[in-house]
Amino acid sequence: MTGMPQRDRLSEVLDYTFSRPDLLDQALTHSSMAQDRAGRVHTNERLEFLGDRALGLVVAEWLYNAFPAEEEGALARRFASLVRRESLAEVASALDLGSHLVLTAADENAAARANPGVLADACEALIGALFLDGGLDAVRPFVERHWTRLLEADIEPPRDAKTSLQEWAQGRGLPLPVYREIDRKGPPHEPVFTMEVRVSGHEPVRAQGSSKRLAEQTAAQELLDMIADDD
Repeated sequence: MTGMPQRDRLSEVLDYTFSRPDLLDQALTHSSMAQDRAGRVHTNERLEFLGDRALGLVVAEWLYNAFPAEEEGALARRFASLVRRESLAEVASALDLGSHLVLTAADENAAARANPGVLADACEALIGALFLDGGLDAVRPFVERHWTRLLEADIEPPRDAKTSLQEWAQGRGLPLPVYREIDRKGPPHEPVFTMEVRVSGHEPVRAQGSSKRLAEQTAAQELLDMIADDD
């Protein structure tokens, strides 16, 4: 498990000392470890589930109080941008969570410490551990400290490429864009998805990403760029 000097160093970065250090160890233990040890190993999968919900509640409350004049749709766009996996991976990278993860030898060789999906999962699990150790009072300052930069990066409510493409199609009386999975490659911990988007009257566009959502967003943006070039 996480060595004491490592754990202390991470606690210092987090500005939080766990009363139950085993929760921090669990949050940093990748799910693949369960397949390599005899007996029951507590990995971070269950904490991911809890952390996802705790993050969502804290971000929703934060946005509700921070933008009292905004309607639900604008708040929802901000929310989606802040809780997406890319944002979680960005925070995890800033905290250098990858260097603290407990991984199998196979995952070490596959460079899992730098994998955005692995980092996003670890960040969610860390939030789950904070919640179990100190409740929402532990989660709120952590989220506000590390998500403020992401929030301030978008002064206006962010509009993702899929939303923009949908609004473009609706504005011209066209059917909604259709997305479908074309291919999926790579190991379970590092998949690469190929997604296709179609809009009536235009050539379909395909793009790849480490998640379906990311591949769809990239495909939607490429199609928007093509449309803009044609105008």
